Amino acid sequence: MFLDKKINFKRLIIFISTFILLFLLAIIFFKSLKTENVYIPDQLTGKEIPNFSSKSLLDNQYLESEKIFINKKYYLINIWASWCGPCRDEHPYLIKLSQNDKLKIVGINFKDKKKNALSFLNKQGNPYKQIFIDYDGSLSINLGAYGIPETLLINNKKIVLLKFIGPLNSQKYQKIIDAINNEK
Repeated sequence: MFLDKKINFKRLIIFISTFILLFLLAIIFFKSLKTENVYIPDQLTGKEIPNFSSKSLLDNQYLESEKIFINKKYYLINIWASWCGPCRDEHPYLIKLSQNDKLKIVGINFKDKKKNALSFLNKQGNPYKQIFIDYDGSLSINLGAYGIPETLLINNKKIVLLKFIGPLNSQKYQKIIDAINNEK
């Protein structure tokens, strides 16, 4: 009889321990569902954009950002790829923005095949004044990107005014236009 009580007590302890463990795991699980996990690498907004360099997609010449961002203009840096569906969605907005005299658009072609990128531009139009090649993604990561498309608006002092994660749309387009027209 003593042995039966000891076995029943062990079963009760195991049952209670298992119940408590599962209860705690359930709490952790449900708390994590309500937590927003948006991870944005180093925020550049309000800071000077770091210098970067790479080969040009269009002519294989070596490009350096400090030699490109020299005019008294605004620059839009757009990180894109031909295989990226959202990049296709935003492309008409880039074409429209490329017609603005106050703005120069610079592309960073992300982990793409040159042949595919050039074909994309031939079919869709080329809004870019320069296009940097980023075969391994390190250039984009150094600019704080963690996905594509991403777009940075910088002023003539190389300060990042706006950063857009995801494809440009009519609201983001308008924010860019407003920033260009309203900055002093």
